[in-house]
Amino acid sequence: MADDKVLQAIDEPPVIDSEICVTDEMVEVYIMGKPYTVPASLTIMKAMEYAGYKLVRGVGCREGFCGACGTVFRRRGDYKLYSGLACQTLVEEGMYLTQIPSFPAEKAVYDIRELEPTANTILSYYPELARCVSCNSCTKVCPQEIDVMDYVNEALRGDIERAAHTSFDCIMCGLCAVRCHAEMPQYLIGILARRLYAAHIAARAQDLESRVQQILDGEFDKELADIKELSVEELKDLYRKRDIEPT
Repeated sequence: MADDKVLQAIDEPPVIDSEICVTDEMVEVYIMGKPYTVPASLTIMKAMEYAGYKLVRGVGCREGFCGACGTVFRRRGDYKLYSGLACQTLVEEGMYLTQIPSFPAEKAVYDIRELEPTANTILSYYPELARCVSCNSCTKVCPQEIDVMDYVNEALRGDIERAAHTSFDCIMCGLCAVRCHAEMPQYLIGILARRLYAAHIAARAQDLESRVQQILDGEFDKELADIKELSVEELKDLYRKRDIEPT
């Protein structure tokens, strides 16, 4: 996740993967204060690799789902601070950028089975929730376009189910906390709401316990062993032919 990202500059020419489509147009960007000239067709993440940075750990999915590459940047001639995911945001001429490997926030430790799905529970772990001024800065910065302020207020009202659903697509990048005037970790509040909902409110899957017991009893051991012996192409073919439940 985001706190796993470590950047390391390297002197030798970087190895750029074959997916990068280099155009003739080049732009100047400033990566953590140092100027580089990179192709305009690249995302921030690939531009950093092009410039010679090696993404050692925590790069993640490169598809905008894992939240590991939160980035803040400014545009030349524009005082505003912008943000986005490095794997999804294209470079621009005169962009000044830096990455946020992780945003400092104390993650509460709890036994979800012992908690009650109430606003008081969330406030006991994250009392700064009550400091929300409804400025909506968190919503504006969210790369997933989640109504962050809405789920914060739903959690504050004790509507855990709605807070869980509203925050469901959160990728834990932490950019909301960067811009928060109340200095709260919205993404940690959201995941607590989702855990409370799953543990105490959501209906139990009817066949879950029986399926788990079948696994513990070893009913699928032979099938799993056979799958492990398949080649990559055979696995792909098996995946394409899988049974898909109707929606």
